[in-house]
Amino acid sequence: MILTVTLNAALDVTHRLDRLRRYGSNRVRDVAERAGGKGVNVSRVLHALGQPTVVTGLAGGLTGAALRRDLVEAGLADQLLPIEGESRRTVAVVEEQAGDTTILLEPGPVVRPGEWARFLGRLDALLPGAAAVVFSGSLPRGVPEDAYAVLVRRAHAHDVPAVVDADGAALRAALPAGPALVKPNAGELAAATGLADPVAAARSLRAAGAGAVVASLGPDGLIALTPHGGWRARSPERLAGNPTGAGDAAVAALTLGLVAGAPWPDLLAEAVALSAAAVAAPLAGEFDPAVHRRLRSLVDVRPLRT
Repeated sequence: MILTVTLNAALDVTHRLDRLRRYGSNRVRDVAERAGGKGVNVSRVLHALGQPTVVTGLAGGLTGAALRRDLVEAGLADQLLPIEGESRRTVAVVEEQAGDTTILLEPGPVVRPGEWARFLGRLDALLPGAAAVVFSGSLPRGVPEDAYAVLVRRAHAHDVPAVVDADGAALRAALPAGPALVKPNAGELAAATGLADPVAAARSLRAAGAGAVVASLGPDGLIALTPHGGWRARSPERLAGNPTGAGDAAVAALTLGLVAGAPWPDLLAEAVALSAAAVAAPLAGEFDPAVHRRLRSLVDVRPLRT
């Protein structure tokens, strides 16, 4: 199974309307609530692909209880550690006429030292059954800044490859621990390195300790720098929709490919196709199977000049 870790799990609230009017009243067409956070979204995609997965991380309060109920309803294995603080909500406002999405991110709970220690024990108990582990999303307050480095080292102790999808200080701190793969987006890549050129920035992250770097560039697809070479992968078409879960779908595909030992060009083509199919779906953690099937053989993957 693939283990996903969401330290700052959330209840995702999606409002859909024709167009958002700033400074005015907006009539919402419909509202959806579901368990979220980047790792949860990765597990949803894996589950939809028929792959065994377990969700762990931290959740608390009434919001945490609501998101855990949703995990049960979705058929996802829940190993979230209960904490005292109130889990966060994220609010996505989807403008259907404009094809735009505005996202509001609450900060999340404050995690106590004893809760963090108990989570480390839970992770150690789950890792022996994992083929890979995904550490993704923001860090809640109270968790150490080098949390992902601590977690990656624990994965190494169990010979489990670790994938990290984070940004800022959390991403930089994880690199010396040697994650198998990191997957920043273009903005996160530039912020982590101070470099505008994504290839140079990805090279910098590899030099800092990442085994492979796959950076999502939005409609321009992915670039990858790996121990076996570098590639750029692009979708043959641009799809309008909700991009919120596209990166999480790509992480699901990348992690599956690592576990299977797939050749990098095939792995990247699958990641681009699955992330594009996620844009075509209404909610994060979902993807359009027809779009996924149609694009898989059409993704353009070419070597990078590195």
